[in-house]
Amino acid sequence: MRKRTFLMAVLAACAGDPLLAQAQGIDFEKIAIRTENVAPNIYALTGSADVDPGHLDGAGGRIIVLVGPEGVFMVDAQYAPLTDRVLAAIAKISPSPIRFLVNTHSHPDHTGGNANIAKHGALLFSRDETRDQMRLPLPAIAAALAPQDDPARLPVVTYGTGSVVKIRLNNEVIDLVALPPAHTGGDTIVRFEKADVIAIGDIYSNYGYPFIDTHYGGAVKGLLEALDITAKLAGPDTKLAPGHGTIVKRAEIIAQRDMILEVQALVQRMIASGKSEEEVLAAKLTAPYDAKVRGALTPLPAGLGTSTDRFVRAIYTELKRRQGS
Repeated sequence: MRKRTFLMAVLAACAGDPLLAQAQGIDFEKIAIRTENVAPNIYALTGSADVDPGHLDGAGGRIIVLVGPEGVFMVDAQYAPLTDRVLAAIAKISPSPIRFLVNTHSHPDHTGGNANIAKHGALLFSRDETRDQMRLPLPAIAAALAPQDDPARLPVVTYGTGSVVKIRLNNEVIDLVALPPAHTGGDTIVRFEKADVIAIGDIYSNYGYPFIDTHYGGAVKGLLEALDITAKLAGPDTKLAPGHGTIVKRAEIIAQRDMILEVQALVQRMIASGKSEEEVLAAKLTAPYDAKVRGALTPLPAGLGTSTDRFVRAIYTELKRRQGS
């Protein structure tokens, strides 16, 4: 019998923790790594669909790699149990060693394989905040996603909010652009200037509504700023590779920013009229967009409702906090 790797369902008392939600029911044996050529020397690596309950569009976070004779540059590291498959996929693209790995944020579907990749010689980069978040202990149920007992998992080179770190490799200029608190409190986007590609992590997704992880410092205000920064860096034909969903262009980034602003204005209006969180959720404020957002109404794991509910709840909570109530 094949060895099956299942993680236990999350206890109801812990259902609000997004890291626990990620850990539910993943059968790693069913996950293959798909490779897509995004630009002449840039590839996207994505896990199988319909296996990871937290990311039905594709298991774990999308990896972006720049390849060439000077070595491989890697954006994000997937879940730890998938490292061998990730390395095999990269080896089919390039025989060069992996020299650099940057994490777009701290979630285990993007950082779980860090230690494994570091042991193949990669130098790890991230935001200061991301490294700090990675040092926080994960619940035992999530340990298989990103083992906590290996210091090699932690980034060696870190940088703060507002920074731009430049790396020159394989005749490419790579910009690590530190964003304000958005999806988390330590988001980075990675711009490949000559290839006209930007890896944008989880500040955007077209599978479900935006996820603002307030447990890890995310904020609606910062997410809007992050989308603006990305839109200004991108041209009309720039390829934008999110951690989940499909590769998009600048127009989709602007459309999502405008949608967030519209829903936020509707929530603010209901708050001003004295409506409770439950009443705001019941009003289905995203209804005009739901049919266009794949996975909008698909139930999330761990009893978190839908991505619609999670999105509107985050806006409501932040607006209430801003007004001091």
